[in-house]
Amino acid sequence: MLVIIKTVCIVGCGKMGSALLSQWVEGPERITVVDPAGSDVPEEVTLVTDREQIADKRFDCIVAAVKPQLIDDIMADYIEHLAPGGYVLSIAAGYSGPRLSKLMGDAPVIRTMPNLPAAIGRGVSGICPGPHASSIHVTHAEAFMRRAGATITVGSEDKLDKVTAVAGSGPGYVFEIARAYAEAAMAQGFDEDEARDMVLGTIGGAIAMASEPSAPSLEELRNSVTSKGGTTAAGLGALNADGGLSKRLHDTLQAAYDRAVELR
Repeated sequence: MLVIIKTVCIVGCGKMGSALLSQWVEGPERITVVDPAGSDVPEEVTLVTDREQIADKRFDCIVAAVKPQLIDDIMADYIEHLAPGGYVLSIAAGYSGPRLSKLMGDAPVIRTMPNLPAAIGRGVSGICPGPHASSIHVTHAEAFMRRAGATITVGSEDKLDKVTAVAGSGPGYVFEIARAYAEAAMAQGFDEDEARDMVLGTIGGAIAMASEPSAPSLEELRNSVTSKGGTTAAGLGALNADGGLSKRLHDTLQAAYDRAVELR
């Protein structure tokens, strides 16, 4: 049975749900949000504060965007609102796809793990289709998430946990690195605004350069600005000559992955 995904119901609309919704509204689907908090939504989106307000409506895609600890209490009630041939898209961290599928009567489930820059269309989202998801479901989920940035589709929940460690939690690492970098600039005598502008401009420019289609490898880019005996070489020597930075980042990703596995 050919199913065209025309209607979407988003259950819960917290920070990440709102970030994604701001990009999802650019598509053709008719979107309804069920959120007791009555979050602000774009005018083209239907907002209700109680499931009873959607009565007997059915949707081609139901997005589980509630906190993971609330899924057991909330999502089972939405089985009756999933249209024949539809699927569930979960953005809830730490709640496995098979577990959600079982809760919702063996419904097809696709898990996705977005990150916060989705709010400006620059996110990176991992996508993990469950065993009942069809190619139509996967195609829609990938297109849906691409409105919020880049996507990577993986074949297992374990790999999705690794995407979570690298990309899902990644903005936090970058913000912390930028914060420490700006703090170090302030220690050199710059005020807070000057330090922030220099640090963010430098990071942004370097990332833009590395993102060019013809850009060389990251190692080659690093080497291109590192003259023997120069200032960059001196700075890099302090930053990672003993491999301390590389090890710290490895430990960072491992700790995040280990926690994701625990939550699953």
